[in-house]
Amino acid sequence: MLFGADLWIPITVAAALFQTWRTALQQKLRGALSVNAAAFVRFLYGAPFALLFLLLWSGATGQSIPAPNAWFMLLCATGGLAQIIGTSLLIRAFGYRNFAVGTAYSKTEAVQGAVAAWIILGEALSPLAWGGVALGAAGVLTLSLPKQGMAIGDVLRSAAQPAALCGLGAGAGFAIASIFFKMANFALPGDDPILRALATLTVTNVLQTLMLGAWVARAEPEQFRLSFASWRSAGWVGLLSAAGSSCWFSAFAMAPVAMVRALGQVEMVFTLAFSRLYLREAVRRADVSGLVLVVFGVVLILLGR
Repeated sequence: MLFGADLWIPITVAAALFQTWRTALQQKLRGALSVNAAAFVRFLYGAPFALLFLLLWSGATGQSIPAPNAWFMLLCATGGLAQIIGTSLLIRAFGYRNFAVGTAYSKTEAVQGAVAAWIILGEALSPLAWGGVALGAAGVLTLSLPKQGMAIGDVLRSAAQPAALCGLGAGAGFAIASIFFKMANFALPGDDPILRALATLTVTNVLQTLMLGAWVARAEPEQFRLSFASWRSAGWVGLLSAAGSSCWFSAFAMAPVAMVRALGQVEMVFTLAFSRLYLREAVRRADVSGLVLVVFGVVLILLGR
């Protein structure tokens, strides 16, 4: 099945939009669920929707669902675990006083992903695309700084703080997860990257539900029960999670991981727009500067693809 060479671009933008929307809804669950339980429902209710998307795409295209193999299952499990660990480290960063710095450092995911993909997958980027990745990372870092402002030198000096270390670890976890998801996609037979992506997502979500669910059931049994009781609101989180992940996994199969993750930084644009237009929050000068850097970074990435 043939796809346009640049189809990954609108798919990535859609992924970023769905992710922003999902995060907003997931925050509302925090009043009823713990951090781990709120993360668990993302996979618990995302898995059925992922399976539904897979069946619908298979039926619409007349293709058989590719049969999984042992290597594919191992890649899905490893990528899923890396994503869970990245989420846990990010949550730990929030637990420290200087959580804003931890968040900022987690946004180095695109740069870490570019380096890791180059080493593991041999994905080479043009100098212009590398410049776009770096510029976008600088913009996201600016948007992630504390509201009272912080000089770049201060952020660099904060690199040894626990919050920053957890943030860097979270970025590494998400970057590694992206690479393993792409490897899992290519471990399946077939010419349709979207069908393979949906199959990868479905299996990964099921494995993540089992892994994280076992942890929550053992460590927070009451929260485990509440995860099922809150199905009315958590179901929407699962739907948006499955929709966003379907787009991420498909984009990974069509383009270099670094370019997908770097373009995905437009999520910050959506977040800022939501904050200003819906919540009526004031926009700082640093927000505008960061937004400009992200946009120019995306332009460079697209020009250098």
